[in-house]
Amino acid sequence: MKDFGQLKSIFWILVGNTMYALAITIFILPNGLITGGTTGLALFFYHQFGVPLQGFVTVFNVVMFVLGAAVLGKKFALTTVISTFYYPFILSVFQSLPALGKVTEDNLLAVIFSGLLIGAGIGVVIRAGASTGGMDIPPLVLNKKMGLPVSMTMNGMDTAILLLQIVFTDKEMVLYGILLVLVYTSVLNRVLLLGQAKMQVKIVTERYEEINQAIARDLDRGVTLFRSRTGHLKRDGYVVMSVVNNRELVQLNQLIQKIDPQAFIVIHQVNEVRGRGFTLKKEYD
Repeated sequence: MKDFGQLKSIFWILVGNTMYALAITIFILPNGLITGGTTGLALFFYHQFGVPLQGFVTVFNVVMFVLGAAVLGKKFALTTVISTFYYPFILSVFQSLPALGKVTEDNLLAVIFSGLLIGAGIGVVIRAGASTGGMDIPPLVLNKKMGLPVSMTMNGMDTAILLLQIVFTDKEMVLYGILLVLVYTSVLNRVLLLGQAKMQVKIVTERYEEINQAIARDLDRGVTLFRSRTGHLKRDGYVVMSVVNNRELVQLNQLIQKIDPQAFIVIHQVNEVRGRGFTLKKEYD
């Protein structure tokens, strides 16, 4: 089972890097777009200080790899090695295929679709417990040490790198580059939260015990009861709180309406839920 989990992670790392390379091949390079990350930083040092691109990228990636291994662990380091070697390989394969040439002359379309592919690709790799290397590692380190959101940190760093490139590239391309960063970090954030968001439901009702039992029986979800007092009539009772997924929400609403049509219901989305029944297996006495 453990081996299957490792193979699954490797599979998604390969898929994510393939998506990233595809975006570079059919949208970024043919349209002359610029981007952030290690490549953008290397371009700045090349134009300003004459540092060779390949040399800078190699040294920078090694430094970031060591940083990631030290802070994020050996498993992270091993999986990131896959990206380090597979990404250049698949990129060279795609570039050798004539069919994967320029898809559109419209730079805006190229920015949007490359952003979708890059964001989804990086997100898939990060969810597999790895990274695509280079400038993807500092946001992960800051997330672990300081709790900063990965997408926000990546957005800020990439935007700063793009602004550095104003000194040697067309300013309109820099604007396209900033838009590209905004698109792929937005998609990245969505991918990282995909499947983790749940709905928290709070129910104010006099028939709290019936609803409590019905949720446990029909939905197989846990319930927490909070002591409460109504503001106007000063009636003591309990607020029923439960967390369900999006599909269960409709069933829960129907269940509540069947028991107490006058129930007061508050529903809001939570980004992540950890614990029994979600990240831990359900256990029964």
